[in-house]
Amino acid sequence: MVQALVPLKDLVQAKTRLAGLLSPSERRALAQAMLEDVLAVLAAHPQVEGITLVSDDPAAHLLAARFGAVHWPESELDCRGLNAVVEKASARLLAGGGGDILLVHGDLPLLTATDVSAVLDARRELSGLVIGCDRHGAGTNLLCFNAASAPAFAFGAGSCAAHLAAARGRGIAVCVLNREGTGLDVDEPEDLAVLLRQLDRVSSGRTAAYIRRAGLDARIGLALSSLVLPEQQPDRKEVC
Repeated sequence: MVQALVPLKDLVQAKTRLAGLLSPSERRALAQAMLEDVLAVLAAHPQVEGITLVSDDPAAHLLAARFGAVHWPESELDCRGLNAVVEKASARLLAGGGGDILLVHGDLPLLTATDVSAVLDARRELSGLVIGCDRHGAGTNLLCFNAASAPAFAFGAGSCAAHLAAARGRGIAVCVLNREGTGLDVDEPEDLAVLLRQLDRVSSGRTAAYIRRAGLDARIGLALSSLVLPEQQPDRKEVC
C-alpha cells in the first residue's frame, strides 16, 4: 500500500525566484501546470493507492478533486513550516493504515511513471528510506518511507545530506536516487532553461502545453540564452 503525499504552498506566492522572467499570473499558471503533471502521474500509477494534497491554496480542493485526491487544508494541521507540516501529515497517514508514504514535491514537470516505479522498487529492495535528490544533489524533491524508516524532515538548504545523515544516525537503511524526472524542480531561471531543453520529450505534459500556449518558450529562451548549463547527468542509484 503506497500513499502519495503532496505538500503545496499558496500558488499565488509560488516561484518568486522567477519574478525576473515571469509575471505573477504566469508564475501561478506554471506552478499549477507542474502540480497537475505530478498529480496526473500519481493518479495513473497502479501502485499508488491514494493521494493527499496538503495546501491552503484556495483552488487546492478543486485540483485534488480533479485527480481523485484527498485535500487537507494546511491550516487544519495546526503547525507552520514545510517540515512541521509534512511531519504531521505523514503521521496522520501512517496512523490511518500504515504502508508506505511517497512524499513528492509538486514542481517536478519531468516526473514519469517510470520514475515512480524506480522509487518504489528501491524502497522494496531496501526496506528503508529512499531519497530523491534534486539535479544538484543538494536538495530533496522526494522521500519514500514507512513508519519504521520515517525521516527527520529537514527540507531546506542541504536537505539531501541532512536526510541522509539523520537516517544513518538512526541506523536506517537509506539510498539516494538521482533521476532526471525526480531531479528537476523548477525554482531558478536555470531550472527553466533545463526544462526548455526537454520540451520536445515532454510535449504531452500540461507544463509543456502551457509554456507553448503562452508563448513563454521563445521569450524565456531568449532571456536565458546567455546561461551556460551543465550537461544532463544520467539516471543513477546510489546505495548509501
